[in-house]
Amino acid sequence: MAEADLTGSAVGFAHTLRAAGVDASPDRVHAFLEALTELPATNRSAVYWAGRLTLCADPDDLDRYDRVFAAFFDGVTAHARSTTRRQVRLGADAISSTPAPGGSPDDDGPTLQTITRNASAIEQLRERDIADLDAQERRELDRLLATFALPGEQRRTRRRSPAGRGSIDRRRTIRAMLAAGGEAGPLAFDAPRTRPRPVVLLVDVSGSMSGYADALLRFAHAAARRTSGRTEVFTLGTRLTRVTEELSHRDPDTAMRAVSSAIPDWEGGTRLGVTLKDFLDRWGQRGTARGAVVVVLSDGWETGDVADLGVQMQRLSRLAHRVVWANPRVARPGFAPTAGGMAASLPWCDQLVEGHSLAALEALARTVAGATAETSRGSRRRRMVAGGATAAGQPVGAGSAGTASVAAGAVAAGTDHPPDATIPGGTPRA
Repeated sequence: MAEADLTGSAVGFAHTLRAAGVDASPDRVHAFLEALTELPATNRSAVYWAGRLTLCADPDDLDRYDRVFAAFFDGVTAHARSTTRRQVRLGADAISSTPAPGGSPDDDGPTLQTITRNASAIEQLRERDIADLDAQERRELDRLLATFALPGEQRRTRRRSPAGRGSIDRRRTIRAMLAAGGEAGPLAFDAPRTRPRPVVLLVDVSGSMSGYADALLRFAHAAARRTSGRTEVFTLGTRLTRVTEELSHRDPDTAMRAVSSAIPDWEGGTRLGVTLKDFLDRWGQRGTARGAVVVVLSDGWETGDVADLGVQMQRLSRLAHRVVWANPRVARPGFAPTAGGMAASLPWCDQLVEGHSLAALEALARTVAGATAETSRGSRRRRMVAGGATAAGQPVGAGSAGTASVAAGAVAAGTDHPPDATIPGGTPRA
């Protein structure tokens, strides 16, 4: 088997693990590759244990690893219970004879070559535009999306916890000295506790998003199920619909049927300004968006008042910690943020990212978790001055002046160019 195929499969597997919340660092991926090359047996169970022992660093990673391994290498969603920690401590001989979840002691399963071939097909699927997938590829995509997690960016709280380093905990230090009869001892330290910020997903289900809406809602389903009530999901079209409860079903297909029944304007028109105002009036001011990471998943097509959309985005940016806009059309050649709705919204977004493929959604998950985020307030100060466009995945203040001025002109004129159009004078995406 070509080394490039094996490396590509391992890297793609690591990308999917990260989207599911497993910290698969480059060092761990390298160790995984080395383990694969040293394996005496190249069956499914051997690959499973090689990955589990090299890529998982925390007990919480084990369930996530099982789900992703089954979806990525087998093409089926794992429902098997994780192996106990006692089994993880078994010797190498026992581990090699212990079947992976979904297998049996007498069934060696597919060879490494077959597994890698399946993984290579999924790696190609990761880069495909969701709107271009056929029914079979959609099913594979759905299985992989079901493994995702979407933890919010960590924030410090006022509470503090004992730590190995940080600030000196005077109380604990003095108490330890008194307990030792006044003798000086090691200093005690503490550090602020952290907790994830809430996440709000606003999913455009209008007609212009028909090729992406189903996949984006499945992405939202995986996020809502695994964040312990700290993720809210709403759909945008001609009206606002809260679908958090419908997405609480464990089974993705059941959840999607419930969502379909709850949304009256699926594949209808687009009134982003009106629906966003409704969200802010009913939910945002009550605290749902306050301090949250808000993700808008839309192509920016607006049939309503473009200026009003800009006003509502400004309100949203003042409430949220960060506003991320995921646009499926960003990846298209010649894209410029020139649609009236997109141009009106950009000055109030912290980041504009792609949202057209599985790989783009994996990157979005990392962005929401804060892996690529800059200081929100700093980027907003730049945004107030620059007031313009951005390259995908970069703070808005970093955009070119030419595109920014043209975008501002589009807003002032109230025009709404097709989302893919390149406005003269703008800087097309490379």
